Amino acid sequence: MDLSALEALQKNSKRSYNDQKAIIKKVLAGRAVSCKVCHQPIMFNMANQNQPAKVCCAQGCTDIELDIS
Repeated sequence: MDLSALEALQKNSKRSYNDQKAIIKKVLAGRAVSCKVCHQPIMFNMANQNQPAKVCCAQGCTDIELDIS
């Protein structure tokens, strides 16, 4: 892998992380956020015994698992 490809991958990963962080922040603040793919609202789903806490849309296009300890 050449250096330019590695830099592009790092840039895309950083952008994705920051986008996900912004979505989580908005959803937890109670703001309405729509999924970029299906345009359904993104909601916070509280953790239970079988599933971790998530920020996700109904279709599952956006599905961000949260590590709440």
